[in-house]
Amino acid sequence: MIKPWYKQFWPWFLITLPLCVVIAGITTLIIASQNSVSLVAEDYYKKGKGINIDLSKIKQASSIGLSASVSSNSDMVTIKFDKGELEVYPALTVIFTHRTLADRDFQKVASSDAYGYYRINLDRELSGPWFIEVQPHTQEWLLQGKISFPAASPVLLAN
Repeated sequence: MIKPWYKQFWPWFLITLPLCVVIAGITTLIIASQNSVSLVAEDYYKKGKGINIDLSKIKQASSIGLSASVSSNSDMVTIKFDKGELEVYPALTVIFTHRTLADRDFQKVASSDAYGYYRINLDRELSGPWFIEVQPHTQEWLLQGKISFPAASPVLLAN
């Protein structure tokens, strides 16, 4: 005697495969709608034009002999700044940009001690790769570089 279709293995197996694909597709759609990707800028043209401005600021920093190195421990980032031809150590705006997570980006203003060390106390511990930009309030020049935190040994920022 032949069993009815709903008591056999193969119909249920063949129904389960497309059902799994539908469930996976719906799950992917829900995850994608709740987590936006911020890797592509909306105003990419303006950002592209800004890169040219940044290059001139980097050349300006190089022409006056500026350099900086960054090191860190769990709750503090230390920047050793060589002021080159500048008369004084300026207050610096330091921008920390995470490579993929825009919500973690932040900036701090730091002032130096008499030896050119800038110390930034962190709200949370940094880990992984970060992009750092260092510039004065006037934004006349720019030093930048990539660093992986924590960085016990100093990492030179490009100029």
